[in-house]
Amino acid sequence: MSIFKGSGVAIVTPFHEDLSVDYEKLDELIDFQCNGGTDAIIICGTTGESATLTEEEHSKVIKFAVERAKKRVPVIAGTGSNATHTAVKLSEDAVRDGVDGLLQVTPYYNKATQKGLIAHFAAVANAVSGTPIVLYNVASRTGVNIEPKTIAKMFKDVPNIVAVKEASGNISQVAKIMELTDGKIDLYSGNDDQIIPLLALGGKGVISVLANIAPKETHDICSLFFEGKLEEARKLQLKAIPLIEALFCEVNPIPVKKAMTYVGKAAGPLRLPLTEISKDHEVMLIKAMYDFGLIKGNMLDVVKEFFKLNNIQF
Repeated sequence: MSIFKGSGVAIVTPFHEDLSVDYEKLDELIDFQCNGGTDAIIICGTTGESATLTEEEHSKVIKFAVERAKKRVPVIAGTGSNATHTAVKLSEDAVRDGVDGLLQVTPYYNKATQKGLIAHFAAVANAVSGTPIVLYNVASRTGVNIEPKTIAKMFKDVPNIVAVKEASGNISQVAKIMELTDGKIDLYSGNDDQIIPLLALGGKGVISVLANIAPKETHDICSLFFEGKLEEARKLQLKAIPLIEALFCEVNPIPVKKAMTYVGKAAGPLRLPLTEISKDHEVMLIKAMYDFGLIKGNMLDVVKEFFKLNNIQF
């Protein structure tokens, strides 16, 4: 049985101005997602600035998310690391605290061989046997690709490696993964602009950045597809493309964290080395959000004031 089917949000980690974790805001964001139709919460992923969290913060944030989600939706914890012993420790802590699954990113910087990847992921999986694991393939961030035959081998040999978040952008690679696993591995799109293509290859859903600001719409792309309403799903996917492009105009999660402000869910600053979005890209982001229908009510006045102060025509 899949950990979840549909839209899982790669949720941001909100910070206070002093850069400490804002748990009150995180509680609000978890409610926003659960009430907005999101099918799972992925905590401490790339979008959650996991690379800048201490191990203590990492475990505390995961435990908090599990407690506040209250089983309304599954919680999947990002517990990957470039050091296998750290990934094992974080994973054991997360399982102890009640997560429904683990997201394991390819070890970054080390650039392990495929043999090394197998050993790394197997070590984590064996340490938390019984807890389902989602492999996270994102070579653009980590410097190494998990080859389809490697994914297929781990899926076959390690019982609790059950899924893959594919963010390579390579549709041919995704198709090969599904062919080598007889379509049985749970496939999640790691790219918001490729939800429909991956669902068409047998995918179970998406682990989404877009869902931070548009939980219902991201859920609907998936649910419409599963209901056989392919044309409606396709139209919604294509409508979202300009917004998705804006959300990745700078490295994630810089744009999405700014976007949270304009849906009334400001999540605070970013931790260095991430910096605030440029004004040109912020304008691009606002316009894309407005066109998608996300900026309304009081936030429309905020946006108009921003444009006025910067001498830009809205």
